[in-house]
Amino acid sequence: MTDPSLEGRLAAFPAPAWAGERAPAVLVLPGGAYLGHAEHEGEPVARWLNELGLAAFVLRYRVAPHRHPAALEDGRAALRAIRAQSPELGIDPDRVAVLGFSAGGHLAATLAGDPVLTPAERPALAVLCYPVISFSQLPHLGSLEALLGPDATPAERRAASRELTVDRASPPAFLWHTADDPSVDVSHSLRYTEALAAVGVPVELHVLPHGRHGVGLAPEQPELSRWTDWCAAWFRSHGWRQDAPEEPSGRSREDG
Repeated sequence: MTDPSLEGRLAAFPAPAWAGERAPAVLVLPGGAYLGHAEHEGEPVARWLNELGLAAFVLRYRVAPHRHPAALEDGRAALRAIRAQSPELGIDPDRVAVLGFSAGGHLAATLAGDPVLTPAERPALAVLCYPVISFSQLPHLGSLEALLGPDATPAERRAASRELTVDRASPPAFLWHTADDPSVDVSHSLRYTEALAAVGVPVELHVLPHGRHGVGLAPEQPELSRWTDWCAAWFRSHGWRQDAPEEPSGRSREDG
């Protein structure tokens, strides 16, 4: 990418050729409590997005000992770099989304409501998977300390609570969570959904009854992996998802 600050930290996964010359793109933000990056929430997710006809980029944003706003600066830089190089990358600069897991979901929601970015610079869509949202109500303490430090003031915690920074320019969002998530309480997704609905931003939320935190695509957990089908349908409802053309034999390329 053109931004030297992202060298070696932003991996590109181009859309398949059948997606056309101006495919939508998704910036993938793995979780890891702002302490690291969950590998299963990075490249495997990008490959799945490719199957939907979308380009994908996985960002290894800065984590502890770096603190706020380092990760946010990385996210802003990644969005700008993707759009700046859209002709060479074969993507539509007006259709760049964010998809984040857990703490990566907090970063995705931060970019979605970032007042520094103009509405045109913000992501066009946001997918939040069991996201950390609030540092004021039932916070995930590991993410809180890693991002803001152990002595964060109530004002700093509120400023980083994403249910409080939603506005009318926030992009439409898709969220999913489990009701008994033992690490990040489901109220995080509920609060963000309520905040979006209150300002008239379209939002889709799925709450599954059971499941541990941090499952990613959940390929070996059929009940949880349903989220990928729901999310694919949501992308299609926005005109983003494309299906692979059928081979002459009648089989699609996804069939192998």
